[in-house]
Amino acid sequence: MRLPLFCLKLWLSLHMSCSDPVCPMSSPPPSEHAPKPGIAPPPKAHSSPDSAEVVFQAWLASRAVPRAKTASYLFPGAQRPFSAENFRLAYRIIQECAYDLFFTLWSLHPIRATIMMAMNMIRSLLPAFRGYSQAMLIDELQSLVVSGHFTWYRIGQMLFVEVLRRVIEGLLDSLAATNESLVLNSVRFHIEHQQLSQRVRLDLPTLSDPFVRELLQESDLFARSFHVTGNGFGLLSPLEAFRVLSLIAEIASHLWVIYSLTHCTTHVCVLIFSSFPAAFPLLMAWLGPAVSFGSHGHATESDPWSFSNQEEAQASERQEKLRNLAYNDSFRPEVELFGLGPWILHSWSAARKVLLGAEQRNLATEYSVLANLHVSELFSALQHIPLIIMLQTSSASLGSVTLYRSSIQSVVFATRNLLSVVRMAFQGVFLMGAFYAAMNIKPRLQPKKEDIIAYKQIPGGAKIDVRGLSYTYPGSNEPALRDVNFTLQAGETLAIVGHNGSGKSTLANILLRIVDFSDGQLLVNDVDIRRYAPAEYHDHVTAVFQGFSKFSTTVQENVGLGYVPHVQSPEAVNHALELADADGVVNALPKGLQTKLESSVYDPAPFGGPNSAFSPSTGHHGLSGGEWQRVAVARAFMRARQPGVDLLLFDEPTSSLDAHAQNHVFNTIANVSKDPVSGARTKSVIFITHRLSTARRADKVAMMENGTISEFGSHEELLRKQGSYAALYDASV
Repeated sequence: MRLPLFCLKLWLSLHMSCSDPVCPMSSPPPSEHAPKPGIAPPPKAHSSPDSAEVVFQAWLASRAVPRAKTASYLFPGAQRPFSAENFRLAYRIIQECAYDLFFTLWSLHPIRATIMMAMNMIRSLLPAFRGYSQAMLIDELQSLVVSGHFTWYRIGQMLFVEVLRRVIEGLLDSLAATNESLVLNSVRFHIEHQQLSQRVRLDLPTLSDPFVRELLQESDLFARSFHVTGNGFGLLSPLEAFRVLSLIAEIASHLWVIYSLTHCTTHVCVLIFSSFPAAFPLLMAWLGPAVSFGSHGHATESDPWSFSNQEEAQASERQEKLRNLAYNDSFRPEVELFGLGPWILHSWSAARKVLLGAEQRNLATEYSVLANLHVSELFSALQHIPLIIMLQTSSASLGSVTLYRSSIQSVVFATRNLLSVVRMAFQGVFLMGAFYAAMNIKPRLQPKKEDIIAYKQIPGGAKIDVRGLSYTYPGSNEPALRDVNFTLQAGETLAIVGHNGSGKSTLANILLRIVDFSDGQLLVNDVDIRRYAPAEYHDHVTAVFQGFSKFSTTVQENVGLGYVPHVQSPEAVNHALELADADGVVNALPKGLQTKLESSVYDPAPFGGPNSAFSPSTGHHGLSGGEWQRVAVARAFMRARQPGVDLLLFDEPTSSLDAHAQNHVFNTIANVSKDPVSGARTKSVIFITHRLSTARRADKVAMMENGTISEFGSHEELLRKQGSYAALYDASV
């Protein structure tokens, strides 16, 4: 279930969960903790920039290492020390986020959220009521024995009433747990969806900032901490935020019971005597290894990775692979270029809902009525009945002893849990700030709304003007590109050649709007490329990257993701394979288009279809370098045939192919760039190559050396100059 981002923010404040964060927002941090030189200032927020800036500054200041000689920050997820300054920073974050976050939770499920909060408060009072009830039962048993009116019928009647009360209490627990899971699962899904949505929206320049990456790490910790049961990441779950109040109410109720019963010297002595067995386990826990207990002292254990059927296992695998596709920077160029963000979110949502549904079913079983009868506590109380005779002459009843003991034990454990929750809540405030700041980061390549111009198409393809273009990689002192100048008319073909490291691929990424340039100007169809929305611009280009992606999924999906609307069309995929001369390779595979390919690296990109989930038991087929390259070329041809595409860019598309396959690919590129009827050129083409024999196919050739274009012109013109290009050409033939 989806809710607007502003709704999300409030729940985060209540959640106050977890470790520590790292990120950049807008205004510069305090001078004594300024970001490292070379780090670009944090992106501006989409909305509420002042609030986002305040949250970011507080978050960043909380990470500063005190008394450090140089600007130094805690690593992502590190615990913030308890200090007056950090408490002040936490208060500032709560001021900016808390109200919105609370309103978010309530707006998601107004009635259920109200019931959840009310039932948590009621359940916090039940332990004291339970102890008081069993004390009354024991006292009445003692009275019956002492008075001589002892009958088994009366005892059976009393036990029946007590069991009935516990059944009702168990039913209340079951209903409360079911309601909580529905509310929290909705919030959990929305938060994770927002986190993933922001991740796929951010571009490489934004993600290259170390502060942004650290901010996203802590934001991700916050998103992953939303668990209904168990804290697999050691974080504070959303339920714990309400438990702060419920634990206080539970402690207060037990203290009131103890106070109301301690009205004489005998009772004070019994109270002191009863304190020892209650405090002893706590003392042992402090001295020995830490043991995880619930609010009533029971050890808890959960295994979030156990699945009851194959569908859940496949959904888990698919969910993680899709998430990794969004997070892995090596896939970022193709995620951006081919517009895979919406598909990733849709496929991830489908897999996530399968897992959340399974958790809901498991929780319903765990919180059954029979599981909440607390029968063991009942018999623990009744086992003291034989001591009644020993207490006949004492003013202290056995019920008082039992009530003292249970109340003190509950106070001890509830206090310990409260301290733990408060400690995690303090750390969680800063994690919440990281999430809030991260959700307000704006991709650096995205122009301001008032500056955006709709993509302008002109006849013949894309016209490109590059004027004084320069680019320096973050953290580097030496520019990768310097003063690059050239003009490519609509419909022309440009070959970019040069030695390794001369800046060819960097220039290609700038032309594709994958990275930004530092200085100069880049016009596409006479419009500054910085005024185009990257997503819209990418709809009009296609490419083969030198480091193209290899996905551990089917051939159809590997090729089809070049144009997602046709990914389920075998006809469209087969046609693209034919254009890339890869149809023979696919026909030789065991299952043709449905053969799952094996990548040399762990790669996260199976599609969300029923036949695409990776299964460890299913064999994957390996391809050679040349075969993989044909698949990548076919992927580019999926979009190249679309009428709206104006620019085809190929970075070493045939480096692993033989001469025959190379000629086929370049012939196809030439054919695809022309109108099939009139033969007029409709697309501009740029290709990067080491094989200068193919450069002769281009209308223009750009010779790159040391990050700039040293020679530009036709193949024949550059040969006549007898310069660097001619020398390189002569050496290659």
